[in-house]
Amino acid sequence: MRRAPVLLPLALAACVAGPQVGRDDVAAGGPAEARDGACYARGIVPATLETTTREVIETPAMRLPDGTVLREEVRATVTETVELEPRGARWFEAPCPLMAGDADFVAQVQRALAARGLYDGPAHGRYDQPTRAAVAAFQADTGPESVWLSLESARRLGLVALGRDGA
Repeated sequence: MRRAPVLLPLALAACVAGPQVGRDDVAAGGPAEARDGACYARGIVPATLETTTREVIETPAMRLPDGTVLREEVRATVTETVELEPRGARWFEAPCPLMAGDADFVAQVQRALAARGLYDGPAHGRYDQPTRAAVAAFQADTGPESVWLSLESARRLGLVALGRDGA
């Protein structure tokens, strides 16, 4: 009976702590096609869609043998969207200093997010809940849907240099 008072506050704290980072979110080997020396995290990656629009003849024209038009043709615009790659949890490349818990790199992330109005805490170098929430907000439009910063997002923040080939 003595354990109940201790466990209840812990259970409640878990419910209100905000986004939780699970062990399966962080690279434990990464994807099967992992590059040597690269670091990975998991998150929800948006679906890749392709939308095409074309014009079709809905009703063909009717003409008499002499060319007289009895009925004009009727055209319609048809738009189709095809899902090329479904939305789902996938591995993505992440900055290795972040995944290693480098406090200087995390502080740079915090300053870059603060400059964009997404983070209003101190640049203390801890990847805490407010920092993770700001990262998720920054990545909301482009993906991945994750509290972990992707390498592509780190490039957009100016935290990771582009290679010679733009990669």
